[in-house]
Amino acid sequence: MAHVPPARHLLRARDAADSRYFEPLGVEDLARAAGLSRAHFSREFRRAFGESPHAYLLTRRLERAAALLRTTDRSVADICLSVGLQSIGSFTTSFSRTYRVSPTAYRAAFPPAAQHALVPTCVLRARGRPQHRTFREDSEPALN
Repeated sequence: MAHVPPARHLLRARDAADSRYFEPLGVEDLARAAGLSRAHFSREFRRAFGESPHAYLLTRRLERAAALLRTTDRSVADICLSVGLQSIGSFTTSFSRTYRVSPTAYRAAFPPAAQHALVPTCVLRARGRPQHRTFREDSEPALN
């Protein structure tokens, strides 16, 4: 059987999942974006992409959560909510099933996020200058 590229309406729904993963988005919303009934959409999405719409959306959310765990110092609960999930317990279970470690253990495997923060050289130079001036360069000239 030849590979049939996904129809444009399915790509619209997948793009909605990719760009709006942080919203309380469900299969019904994705089906609406595709202009299909929920059941027909779920069947067609699975046939085209190899996984259910719910699994695809969960995968996008977990990928974003993993990136936030690697690059920020935000709490696990905050990350859970910011990627569109409502239950920290379900998030931890899904994350552990996907990445084979808990979110906390995953974060511990990477250097602290502060090491990723790049500060521009101009800011470093400005902050490195003495804060208290000892010369009279800041005072106004005397009028004689």
